[in-house]
Amino acid sequence: MQPAAIKGWRQLKRGADSKATNMKKIVILIIAFGFCLSDPGPDENDRVCQVAGSASCCNICSLTSVTQKVGELGEKVVNMAEKITFLETRLQNTEKEVLELRSLTGGSPQVAFSAALRDSGSGDIGPFTTATPLQYKKVFSNTGNSYNPSTGVFTAMVSGMYFFRFSMFNNLASTPNSLVSLTKNSEWLTSVWDTNGSDSNDMGSNAVVIPLKVGDNVFVQLHPNRLVYDDTMNYNTFSGFLLFTM
Repeated sequence: MQPAAIKGWRQLKRGADSKATNMKKIVILIIAFGFCLSDPGPDENDRVCQVAGSASCCNICSLTSVTQKVGELGEKVVNMAEKITFLETRLQNTEKEVLELRSLTGGSPQVAFSAALRDSGSGDIGPFTTATPLQYKKVFSNTGNSYNPSTGVFTAMVSGMYFFRFSMFNNLASTPNSLVSLTKNSEWLTSVWDTNGSDSNDMGSNAVVIPLKVGDNVFVQLHPNRLVYDDTMNYNTFSGFLLFTM
């Protein structure tokens, strides 16, 4: 082979070897990039970078990992924003409901009543053979409509602390005498009692402050075989009001 031909062949071979080396590097970089896209772990990234033998591969893998983490954080931020929007909507609805309730109640529940035993006439009430709630029929006030004059029973519509007061009048009469008790559901709370004597009339009163739950009943009960007297002067009264809610 001629020297010139040998020289040309050698140059051609060196060019081919250089192109093959470059192609090998490109293939390795493509494989490394594929590993990065498949989210390999830190050890896998190091192994790929060692195979690639290139700092650019590590940079690509790091950039891909950061991009994926940023995407995950972005999704979390979007989810949090949706939850915050949902909570804000619920809060607005709750505030609206509170304002509506305040407009109906004037800011707080208002409960108060006062009534006398007779709305007309005069005379004794009783005796009865069993304990009987007294029906205070002359209503002076009944804010909240919690007192029922047909039964004499106050029913709590709002849970809270309440004040109650009642009075009893005893006219001179032969036995039986007078005994009344303020009653919560079936429990006697406090009483007024008086026996016949030489004086013409006796009167007493009592009061309590008690907690009530919705549905609790309070009334004044006349005990069996006892009586009270009243007329248009309204000696016997039953009153109560809400102090505060609970």
